[in-house]
Amino acid sequence: MKKSLMLGVALLSSMSLLLGGCSLSKEDIPEANEYLSDTNENETDAADEASTLSSEVVVINDLFEPTLEPEESEASDSSSEATTEEADKPKIDSEPVDIVFFGDSQLANGKNDGTDIASLMQKRIPNSRIYNMAIGGTTATLEKTTTDPSLETLTSTSFYGMANCFAGKADRYATLAAGYPDVLEVMNSITPEEVDYYVLSYGTNDFINGVPLDASQYDPTGTQVHALYNVLVMCVDTLKDISPDARIIFMTPFYGIYVAEDGTYIGDSYIVSNGQGTLSEYADKIKNVVEDKELILFDGMYQSKFDLYLDTASQYLADNLHLSLTGRQIVARLVSHEINFREKNEPYAYLENDYIKIAEFDPFEDYRYSEGLMKKYYPESWEKYIVGEFPLAQPSDEAVAQYKSEQESQDGDN
Repeated sequence: MKKSLMLGVALLSSMSLLLGGCSLSKEDIPEANEYLSDTNENETDAADEASTLSSEVVVINDLFEPTLEPEESEASDSSSEATTEEADKPKIDSEPVDIVFFGDSQLANGKNDGTDIASLMQKRIPNSRIYNMAIGGTTATLEKTTTDPSLETLTSTSFYGMANCFAGKADRYATLAAGYPDVLEVMNSITPEEVDYYVLSYGTNDFINGVPLDASQYDPTGTQVHALYNVLVMCVDTLKDISPDARIIFMTPFYGIYVAEDGTYIGDSYIVSNGQGTLSEYADKIKNVVEDKELILFDGMYQSKFDLYLDTASQYLADNLHLSLTGRQIVARLVSHEINFREKNEPYAYLENDYIKIAEFDPFEDYRYSEGLMKKYYPESWEKYIVGEFPLAQPSDEAVAQYKSEQESQDGDN
């Protein structure tokens, strides 16, 4: 990018690229494109490809603070299909699966009309009970304006505040009763010891607010609540203490692009920096936490699960930052595999091989893996699959007939 353009970018006082944090208002959302036609090939290393677009990092020091309240659904998502695009989840005789969601508006958007990621996942996971406590505009770290991290006086809706409220270490009523009574009601209905899964989504607003990636960059006195890695470790430890049997899935920030008010392309999540790092570096820091604390990663930054990139951003994002309905549907299907595999509803092949090309995505579709390939490459799963042990992955009549024929042939030989 030419230096003159970079200087011009730095002087822009407002930007339409939606650095408004993960908190979204209906008036701020352009019409999403629901008629997808472009395709994009799966790249093995999106970060390397991105580096060919620009060798320079664009540093923007004054990113727009998140102030808008999350809207339950986008204007373009309000058709009747938005609430009926997926069939009711199967009724399977098993214990309830309790799933608790903490995060920003990537998880909060769509709550009121059932098009949030949590509600869409509930339709895909048998006997699941969801508890969505996501709040738009929130960070993982304690807000910069709060210098005292004492739990006795804490009233923060950051992940640090919410985790401690949920654990009974901070006052949940003082924190939530006035501004978020619905979230308080949800929190009061959960028994932490019975939680099976946590789904977390943080990092985008930490990036927008210029939060340091590590405590050593911020406070030599050792305060860790204002640094991303450190506070995430603290919060994860808190959840593990109160829900020792729960598994934790962490969704990284999603790849996005940045444009100026006049539509000029500035950069993407690999290029635009807040002075501390790019959004992709914040995603990488979350990966560090996932690895160190042995969590389950859902990658939203690179192309490991679907072809999110510059050419497809308008298809899965409503505004270059927030997931559109299509984006939420894609993420819900992919994250559901993580739980359905562990709950023995699906074979591992479904989790490992479901890669979505956005232009070909059908929200009504349930993923199926090739029976021939499963038989060849997943023999242990195949034996369970062919006799119907996976409720969400039933064999075809042709495969069952062939299996019975093979069994009869083997019995005859014996």
